[in-house]
Amino acid sequence: MRVINREQLKSILANLPSNPRIIASGNFSSPLTLLSVAEEVIPEFKLHMLNAHGDGIPDREGITYETAFVGPAMRNHPRLQYIPSRLSLLPVLIRNFYRPDVVFLHTSQKRFDTVSLGTEVNILPVAIETAHAHGGLVIAQSNARMPYTYGDAQIYESEIDYLIEVDEPLQEKPKTGITDSQKEIGGRIAALVEDNSTLQLGIGGVPDAVLSALKDRKGLRIWSEMFSDGVLELSQLGILDEEMPITASFVFGSNELYQWLNLNKKVRMLRTERTNDPSQISRQAKMTSINSALEVDLFDQANASHVRGEIYSGFGGSTDFIVGALHSRGGQSFVALPSWHPKADVSTIVPRLQSNVTHFQHSFVVTEQGVAACFGHSQSDQAINIIKNAAHPSVREELTSKAAEFGIL
Repeated sequence: MRVINREQLKSILANLPSNPRIIASGNFSSPLTLLSVAEEVIPEFKLHMLNAHGDGIPDREGITYETAFVGPAMRNHPRLQYIPSRLSLLPVLIRNFYRPDVVFLHTSQKRFDTVSLGTEVNILPVAIETAHAHGGLVIAQSNARMPYTYGDAQIYESEIDYLIEVDEPLQEKPKTGITDSQKEIGGRIAALVEDNSTLQLGIGGVPDAVLSALKDRKGLRIWSEMFSDGVLELSQLGILDEEMPITASFVFGSNELYQWLNLNKKVRMLRTERTNDPSQISRQAKMTSINSALEVDLFDQANASHVRGEIYSGFGGSTDFIVGALHSRGGQSFVALPSWHPKADVSTIVPRLQSNVTHFQHSFVVTEQGVAACFGHSQSDQAINIIKNAAHPSVREELTSKAAEFGIL
């Protein structure tokens, strides 16, 4: 590993092959210094990031975006190439189809002979391995503010070609309140979560509401693609199983969360192939997956990825965790959504999806109206449960008529 400055980095990047592919840390761990230099000196390149957030993501002619999960910084962009893939399979695609010429990492400061990927592990280990196997470069920006985390986050200095030292504020998750609807949904889900369960939660109002309603539980475990401040609160309250590490692949939240993560051996950050492997997920005790959707139909099919037929996000890890949870002894999967979309003024429970199916076959569909049991029920009973317990009252008659038309009632 060679420590370089910004001018030396410019020279290195300016001599890359034509139109290189750059795989960079994503989510709220974007390596902004490296990206700004790339934007300045590389005429054309492909930028591959998961769930890109915030300002500072290069955007000009000559830059093509690639991602399997679309974040706000790339959403609805004319130069976006969306790659359909479950997150657990994305490492296979990187290894075989989307090999990087350069990998940009956002790491902690050096500790002994390693640095840490900190808040974002995800697909980065396979990107590093693939770059080395095919003559690519691995470049890190080492940030004094990035927490040092353990597990697959630890990278030996011999795995890095060049390192530039920065002092950059970490991106934090914007604080958002929990709506009455989200609180109702979260409470309904929490009521079905038993002591000693293992949780997978996404980010947003419903997961936050679920965690807030679990403060009387004991022995809870975390095996999740990601987590945020709600898990920190459960840890501080002594609700988590102290003998089991908190397992995730990326984290984003507040500065307080990042400080708690630093050198915290109770947190184990693993690569995507491990956290999102359904066979690993199924081994977790009472695995409970909680995922959101934009709409659900009477066949228990959920669209969580497309709006008006256009890609909004992607599969993410939802399908991995739904399958894993259903195979876990005592496991269950929840899909959560409000029964009515106030902005569009339409029901989110629809007769049959007209958009892409993101995931299906859940244990329960949960709205503020109630909990609809699905797994283990006939197609007819499943539809009846969704209509009676999850749909908004104003559309139940119409949904019942449609169900009869489809021949499922």
